[in-house]
Amino acid sequence: MKSITETNKEMVVKQKKILNTRALTVIGMLSALAAVLMLFQIPLWFAPSFYEVDLSEVPILIGAFALGPLAGIMAELVKILLNLIFNGTKTAGVGELANFIMGCSLVVPSAIIYKRRKSRKTAYLGMIIGILTMVIVASLLNAYVLLPVYAKAFGMLLEGIIGFGTAVNPSINNLSTFILFAVMPFNLIKGIVVAVVTGLLYNKISPIIKAIARHE
Repeated sequence: MKSITETNKEMVVKQKKILNTRALTVIGMLSALAAVLMLFQIPLWFAPSFYEVDLSEVPILIGAFALGPLAGIMAELVKILLNLIFNGTKTAGVGELANFIMGCSLVVPSAIIYKRRKSRKTAYLGMIIGILTMVIVASLLNAYVLLPVYAKAFGMLLEGIIGFGTAVNPSINNLSTFILFAVMPFNLIKGIVVAVVTGLLYNKISPIIKAIARHE
């Protein structure tokens, strides 16, 4: 016969499996919602057309606050995979890679800070840090990785990509000004929009997410 201790251990293991399954279900639901939101993109007047704002990070950020930073990373990955499956890519995968990296750079720092001490103050502090992180990461990656790779993928010179920026903003005439006047403000505006919407929705939605994930 099994001892009470062994029985309790088995129950704990089963509960953890249920929790993990339910958490994965929630992550999948949030990822699907995020993938749908990716379809509704708004171009900005100061940046080339391939820089468009969407709200796909909102459900992922809410999920990361409720379930932790790892859940946010998983949701970001599933979102990108779903988008590739149903919509394909117009950027040879470069745009999707950029979206994943930028999304994680916003979501992960925000969720880590919030997880340490869950309060409205730390939530907003986390999102501020997340926005600043995203702007910095976006600037560096676009300058040294994403834009050169994008240009190579389409058989263009980097100057050709910069020319797209010049067409909408005459102040953009080299890589530095492209980053300064297109990449940085784009990511700043996107981060602020996502943070504001997340702040408005989180208190209403997060208890539902936690209840589903934990089977409360």
